[in-house]
Amino acid sequence: MVGNLVQGNRLAEAHGRDVGLAEDCERKPQLITGVLRWRANTSPDHIIFTLLNSKGAIAKTLTCSELHKRAEKIAALLQERGRIEAGDHVALIFPPGLDLLCAFYGCLYLGAIPITIRPPHPQNLNTTLPTVRMIVDVSKSGIVLSIQPIIKLLKSREAATSIDPKTWPPILDIDDNPKRKYAGIATVTFDSSAYLDFSVSTCGRLSGVNITHRSLSSLCASLKLACELYPSRHVALCLDPYCGLGFVMWTLIGVYSGHHSILIAPYEVEANPSLWLSTLSQHRVRDTFCSYGVIELCTKALSNSIPSLKQRNIDLRCVRTCVVVAEERPRVQLTQQFCKLFQALGLNTRCVSTSFGCRVNPAICVQGASSAESAQVYVDMRALRNNRVALVERGAPNSLCVIESGKLLPGVKVIIANPDTKGHCGDSHLGEIWVQAPHNANGYFTIYGDETDYNDHFNAKLVTGATSELYARTGYLGFLRRTECSQAASLLDETTPSVASRDSDTESLNSISQLQLNFSSASLGGNTEHSLISGAGNSNDQELHDAVYVVGAVDEVISLRGMNYHPIDIENSVMRCHKKIAECAVFTWTNLLVVVVELDGNESEALDLVPLVTNTVLEDHQLIVGVVVVVDPGVVPINSRGEKQRMHLRDGFLADQLDPIYVAYNM
Repeated sequence: MVGNLVQGNRLAEAHGRDVGLAEDCERKPQLITGVLRWRANTSPDHIIFTLLNSKGAIAKTLTCSELHKRAEKIAALLQERGRIEAGDHVALIFPPGLDLLCAFYGCLYLGAIPITIRPPHPQNLNTTLPTVRMIVDVSKSGIVLSIQPIIKLLKSREAATSIDPKTWPPILDIDDNPKRKYAGIATVTFDSSAYLDFSVSTCGRLSGVNITHRSLSSLCASLKLACELYPSRHVALCLDPYCGLGFVMWTLIGVYSGHHSILIAPYEVEANPSLWLSTLSQHRVRDTFCSYGVIELCTKALSNSIPSLKQRNIDLRCVRTCVVVAEERPRVQLTQQFCKLFQALGLNTRCVSTSFGCRVNPAICVQGASSAESAQVYVDMRALRNNRVALVERGAPNSLCVIESGKLLPGVKVIIANPDTKGHCGDSHLGEIWVQAPHNANGYFTIYGDETDYNDHFNAKLVTGATSELYARTGYLGFLRRTECSQAASLLDETTPSVASRDSDTESLNSISQLQLNFSSASLGGNTEHSLISGAGNSNDQELHDAVYVVGAVDEVISLRGMNYHPIDIENSVMRCHKKIAECAVFTWTNLLVVVVELDGNESEALDLVPLVTNTVLEDHQLIVGVVVVVDPGVVPINSRGEKQRMHLRDGFLADQLDPIYVAYNM
């Protein structure tokens, strides 16, 4: 058998709507540099970016004309002082701010290829500086562009202990003035590289993908249509602008669609946890994008501050969409806690959703302003261990709630394929998510620290069905489920979330147990069964959509006892077993399951955690924990997107660098 096909079952295939042509497409160029020049000429005084400080006050603003002029100045500086030509690579090492934007567009004006890099942390140079240097070297950057404080840091005595300052490429200060104005216009085509997107995966793999101008423009057009972004809109961003969709939202989409972007650096929220929420209220922001790190910080830090926030008149009723930018399975429990907590401030729980993007495509699914509410299903965790999807009732033993990751962006096609055989899977079958879109990345520039062949990641073909079509492999397991967007379905979803799938094919509908139908009918009266059946036979495509459910990364699957486990499921069980566990991460070591837990309490309590952790994992997952490591808070490494770096933690464990409070071996 190739794939998971069953005769008569629907193939797992989903399409976003057509991109079409925006109204002003014919009036303005579609290269992003041309769009910026057009905006600088037609609306020079329109404020396009506002940067806030930790107190919520406006630190800096940038109009279309100011961005254009600063970009030209930086292009002249790169040309004159750096001898940079079209196609050369330039490393941009900036904190989140407006200087990064100007430097990026300065490179594009020159035809140079920018690489945005997070600056090293002053208090943690020994760990963060080598990563910065690695990206500069691997990306083959001929020059580094930055600001004076960062340049001083790179050349400081503290930095010299890990990286010799003399070995850096030439470093230019963005505030230096060129002697001549930039006059030339670089010959850039749609197929030219726009920028390189570097990031470290949760598996510790550093990879850079090549984004062309065609991909960039297609992505911006798709996001503009899905999120209804226009010059009159205000969008608040609390993201790190270094890779993926966070970079696109911070740097590109505002220039493309002309809306006003209110920028909040995530580290400012660490200093002032209510900053993001008060900004939404103060500026009456309808659309906002953030990370799981920000959601978690607000939930933990403000759990006892709701009365004081009310006294400050913080009102979140204005928020229409709150999109959490992620490259993982939606964190159901965290988003539910966030919604429940801030519902008291008027937050509509339906407006919070999770996007999905990855290395091969930064934005596959994003919840638009007028999209239907995210659907959810309950699946059997035991079936998932055997790579199967079995729908169960809410509250059933071993049930796991999975929420769809937004809606497919316009122009995107997604299929589910068997990652081993490359066969096309059926509806509601687990497999790898493959994507076909005009804004797919154009291939890997490099993959550092991994010699595996990834050439088929961008030109994968099915061995069944349409074998000539090319797809990009996301590296994430998931499934598609056809769901209904009608009002009746929404009502059904609220009352019995377990039937949220509202199947469109009669055969799948018949697989729902009679008990489930009876329960639904009893809950909602006799109309429920009718709505289920009418939904099944409904041929009106406008009321149906294919929900994309992300289960987890292929590379992170833990294989034990012939079954597959996803780390997040084991970690969620461990987090629930004791209130003093601040964070948790799991990985395998020589076929042993290692659980690392952060103890937020007295060291004398460390010994109490061991039996709790081992018993919980045994009861919930039927797994024997080989090693329990109790550490201090902050030891589990988490990247800027809020994702756990489990492989870095594993390396630290093997190198005996965790400085644990207590280690228990159960071998």
